[in-house]
Amino acid sequence: MPNIREIERLRAEHAAIETLSRFLLALVAAPHPPRPTELAAVRGMLRDTLLRHLKCEDWALYPRMQSSGDAEVVRIARIFVDEMGHIAGDFAAYDARWTPEAVEADWDAFRGETIGILDALGMRIEREEEQLYPLAERLPKGGERQAQPPRAAA
Repeated sequence: MPNIREIERLRAEHAAIETLSRFLLALVAAPHPPRPTELAAVRGMLRDTLLRHLKCEDWALYPRMQSSGDAEVVRIARIFVDEMGHIAGDFAAYDARWTPEAVEADWDAFRGETIGILDALGMRIEREEEQLYPLAERLPKGGERQAQPPRAAA
């Protein structure tokens, strides 16, 4: 990874994350909490999709980019890891903190934190789509630097 199909899969996951984020934003736009099962279903789907996506990036995409031998690709991958590597932990902490009882007890705080974390997630997706994935797509399939043909003797 990544080849074009893998990047397409990551982009499809971005679309799923964005769709689930819109569903969650619609729920938190209401002045009162929805049914706990409805909120849990959307949050669970978002969590599962997001964590699967981030693991794929962390375990396959970033290491491959960082070992590519292309200085620009390595630099951009390092920036993304350093700046945004915490999002999985941030989302897991958010998800654990907001139990159904906590949501019910402080709906306004939950709404605010949900909007904040979804904004951060949306910005990450936008930057990956604009900066990271185009670089990943230009790498050879195996992640190795392409061998240069031997120079002809003059």
